[in-house]
Amino acid sequence: MKNGRLWVWMPVLLLISAAAGLYFGSAELSAADFFAALTFRGTVTHELILYGLRLPRVLAGILAGVGLSTAGVLLQSVTANELASPNIIGINSGAGLAVILTLTLAPKAGQILPLAAFAGAFATALCILAVANRLSGSRTAILLIGIALTTLLNAAISFLSLLDEGVLAQYNHFTVGSLKGVRMSELVLPAVIILLSFSGALLLSGRLGVLCLGDSAAAALGIRVRRLRILALACAAAGAAAVVSYAGLLGFVGLVVPHIARRLVGDRPGRLLPAAALLGGILVVLADLLGRTLFAPSELPVGILMSLVGAPYFLVLLCRRRKYADLS
Repeated sequence: MKNGRLWVWMPVLLLISAAAGLYFGSAELSAADFFAALTFRGTVTHELILYGLRLPRVLAGILAGVGLSTAGVLLQSVTANELASPNIIGINSGAGLAVILTLTLAPKAGQILPLAAFAGAFATALCILAVANRLSGSRTAILLIGIALTTLLNAAISFLSLLDEGVLAQYNHFTVGSLKGVRMSELVLPAVIILLSFSGALLLSGRLGVLCLGDSAAAALGIRVRRLRILALACAAAGAAAVVSYAGLLGFVGLVVPHIARRLVGDRPGRLLPAAALLGGILVVLADLLGRTLFAPSELPVGILMSLVGAPYFLVLLCRRRKYADLS
C-alpha cells in the first residue's frame, strides 16, 4: 500500500513542482495573467516569460534530474558502491577539461561550449570503457579507473586555468551548474539522449538486479557480467554527458537522489530507476525555483543549492560506511 501511494504521489509532486516553476519567478505574474499566458491569450511579455524563459528551465531541470539520477543508480549498481556518481568517476572532469581547453584555444567560441562539454564527458566515458574492458571489467576496476582519470583531468584543468585568468573566470561559471538562459532548441538533442539512456537502463534493470548477488552468482545464472557493466556504464555516461552539455557541472544529484529513492522503494533496479528519475526531476526543479526566488531579482545557481544539500549528505554516507566497517 505504501509503495502504491508513492507511485501516485511522485508524479503528482513532479507536476506540482513543474507548475510552481512556471508560476513563480523574479517577475511576478497574477493568477489571471498566468492562465491567460498559459492559453496563449495573454500579453506578449507574459507569454515570453512563461514559454521563453520559465518552461525551458523547468524542462531542463526535469531532464537533468532524470539523466543524473539514472546515471547515479547505474554507477552505484555496477560498482556496488553507494558513493559512486558521475562526478566521482571522471565524467564531469572530462567535460570541464574540454570546456577550459575550448576557452583557451578559442575564447570567443562560447556557443560551442555545450558541444565541447558533451564531447569531453563522453570521451572520458569511452576511455573508462576501453581500459575497463582491457582489464577485468570488475566493479573495483571501473571505480579505480574513474578516480585516476578524475585526478589526471583535474590536474590538466588546474594547469590550463593558470595560463589565463580570463578563461578561469568563464570556466568557474560553467563549473557552478546553472539552468539560466537555457533555450528550448538546446534541449532537443539532450532530451533524446537522456530518454534513450533511461530506456536502456530499464532494459538492463532485470540483469542489474541479479548482479547484486555477486559476480560469480550472476555468471552462474547466465549473466555476462563484463558486458553488462560496460552497457550500464555507457548508458550512465551518455545521460550524464547530455546533462552537462547544457547545465554545466551540476553535482550531487547522481549521488543523493538514488539513496532517497532506495529508502522509499527498495533496491530492485526496476523500481529504483523510475523512482529516482521522478525524484531527481522534482529535486532539481525545486532547487532551481528556490534559486530564482529566494534572492530575487538576483539568482543563486541551482548547482550551489544542490551542493549545499549534497555535501552534508555525502559526509553522512561516509560516516555511516565507517560505522558499519567498525561494527564488522
